[in-house]
Amino acid sequence: MDFSNTQGVYFWGFLVVFGVVMYLISPKVKDEGGFFRGTDTEGRPASSWALMMSIFISWIFAKSVTNAANLGAAYGIVGGLAYATYWLSIPFAGWVIYRLRTREGATGMVPFLMAKYGRFAAMAFSAAILIRLYNEVWSNTAVVGGYYGESGSFAFIASALLFTAAVLLYSLKGGLRSSIFTDVIQAVVFVLFLGLVLIWIVPTHGPVALLTEGNFALDAGADLLLVALLQVLSYPFHDPVLTDRGFITREKTMLRAFVVAGVLGFFAILAFSLVGVHAKLEGIAAAGNAPAQVAKGLGLAGFFAMSVVMISSAASTLDSTFTSLSKSVAHELPLLAGRTPGTRAIRNGVVTMAVFALLGNLPMIAGTDILKATTLSGTMVIGLAPVFLLSRWVGFSPLSFHLAFWTGMTLGVMLALGAIPASWAIGTGKYGLLLGTNLYGLILCTAGFLLPLALGHRRRAAEAA
Repeated sequence: MDFSNTQGVYFWGFLVVFGVVMYLISPKVKDEGGFFRGTDTEGRPASSWALMMSIFISWIFAKSVTNAANLGAAYGIVGGLAYATYWLSIPFAGWVIYRLRTREGATGMVPFLMAKYGRFAAMAFSAAILIRLYNEVWSNTAVVGGYYGESGSFAFIASALLFTAAVLLYSLKGGLRSSIFTDVIQAVVFVLFLGLVLIWIVPTHGPVALLTEGNFALDAGADLLLVALLQVLSYPFHDPVLTDRGFITREKTMLRAFVVAGVLGFFAILAFSLVGVHAKLEGIAAAGNAPAQVAKGLGLAGFFAMSVVMISSAASTLDSTFTSLSKSVAHELPLLAGRTPGTRAIRNGVVTMAVFALLGNLPMIAGTDILKATTLSGTMVIGLAPVFLLSRWVGFSPLSFHLAFWTGMTLGVMLALGAIPASWAIGTGKYGLLLGTNLYGLILCTAGFLLPLALGHRRRAAEAA
């Protein structure tokens, strides 16, 4: 959308004001409890309400609402439902983490993996989540840039970098405590402005037309729905933005927050996909960013409302990404090396945030497809499903982890390189090969995980004979 001088001041000024306001209201912390675990000045953990709101908005990524709308534009409500299904990951992850904490005494994902599967398993897992977090930086800043200019343009890059700087400043001030505090505000802003957008969109065709557009067929988006259902079993475990919040409050408080946040997230994403369904019915070309294309036809006020939705959702994810990166590098990498985090943990976390804020935007500047940040990484970590779901059935078993994890990684890389045979495809839809790879891959990963257990039983039976 071309801005006049006056309009440009408002849109660019909003980014500046957003950053200043978030910085001023963010709590400043000086201890590791507040910076890495989100406790207040009295050492108390986040409340159930604050945790729920934080999980809800942190998983409403800017790239996610954009992907949901794009899929709605491509497949109607089936596309939106397919992408919303990923939000079932939240209550599922809450249930699994609850079991890990109450039955196996887990205090965190990395410590659990070290105790159950060994140091090398925890190192491989940490590398995977660092790649995941790196992708979260550029894939969210790119969405914000799309509301200020075409991909690769000066306005696109400058706005994305300005947005990054704004989020970085208040993240440096308070770490996870600041992230949770601002998430509550950003969640309220997101819901209000999402409501405004839907008020513009829904009456045009009516809810019945919007909710019945599309066909439940493998070549019409249902294949991606099945992919999402399979990836729910593993996808949430390589996202520390989610899992870090699973260990900072009491178990039942955490589980309740995860369930409510997941249900709210599912319906929020499904509702936003109606923007794409509207585009489909109106014949508006999505051009890789359906919300931006629809917003251009809503006038200045509508475009601004859509921009606020994107900026609030992107900010909540980006600040959580920065805090998870700082914890991973400053707290968990020393543990992997057999050392304690030390007195410089906060300083190391601050440096980590700044470095990833710079390096994480390089793919945004180069330009790439944001949907790939979800579907391909989700395939690469399908091996995590048996690692966490079947952990109680094995003792200390590094081989189980590696057979499952690296099988999934190999298949994910092969899929990205186009090396998976076409015969693996299920159906003739766009995501048929992705569906086949995830289904057969999950079977292979589970078999690999259980193989050492089966061999152990066989060896013990032979010895007993």
